[in-house]
Amino acid sequence: MANEEHLSRLKWGNGAWREWRAQDPQVVPDLRRADLRNADLESINFSGADLEQAYLLAACLVKANLRQAKLCKANLYEADLTHADLTEAEMVNAHLIGATLTGAELRGANLRGADLREAILIHADLSLADLIGTDLRHANLTQADLSDANLTRTEFDRARLMAVNFSGANLSRANLHQAELMEVNLSRASLYKTILVHAKLVGAILFAATLIEANLSGADLSWANLSRANLSGAKLDRAKLRGANLSRADLRHANLQGANLQGANLHRANFAGANLQNADLFNTDLSTANLQNAIMPDNVLHP
Repeated sequence: MANEEHLSRLKWGNGAWREWRAQDPQVVPDLRRADLRNADLESINFSGADLEQAYLLAACLVKANLRQAKLCKANLYEADLTHADLTEAEMVNAHLIGATLTGAELRGANLRGADLREAILIHADLSLADLIGTDLRHANLTQADLSDANLTRTEFDRARLMAVNFSGANLSRANLHQAELMEVNLSRASLYKTILVHAKLVGAILFAATLIEANLSGADLSWANLSRANLSGAKLDRAKLRGANLSRADLRHANLQGANLQGANLHRANFAGANLQNADLFNTDLSTANLQNAIMPDNVLHP
């Protein structure tokens, strides 16, 4: 339970709280399970504070300092954390449904198992964050920074991820079904067995990305850069790859049935053992591609 003295000091207002924290910087505010719903805590200094299981529903935490704060299992439903500093905060299993985190700093934060459904994270910095098993369905992360983040098994179903920086991130086994990923940067990202069914990846950068056994059925990868990407064993049936750069990409044993590859750059792409049945290869140059044992569009096995 929360320390009653600390709670009473908080009720004196932000100015008094700031003064107390400056006088006793070694004291760790204990606000565990505190009921702070609808509270006006704009610019509050909660750095290092213990807010585990606190009730912060619809609280105003705009520009709040929550660096290294403990927010595990805290309820932040529809809280406003615009431009809040949550650097290295512990937020395991926190409830952030519908929360606003526009421009928030979450670098290195631990958000394992957190519920961020329908949250707004536009321009948020989540680089190096731990988001294993996090629920971000229907969330808006437009132009957010998720570089080098751990997103293993994260749920992104129908999330808005336009122009997000995922470079170097681990998205293995994540679910990005029907996610909007236009112009994202996934260079050197790991997407092993990631679900990208019907995802929109128009103009995306996937240079040297690992997409082994990823499911991209019906995905739109038009004009995407997949140069040197590893797509071995990937499902690309009915995928749109018009104008995509697949130079030196590894597509061994990939399923490209019915895929649209019109005008794609296939320079030295490896299609060994791939299935290209009914694929559209209009205006493509296969002269340098490896087609050994590939099933061609006319269902003929290439020697």
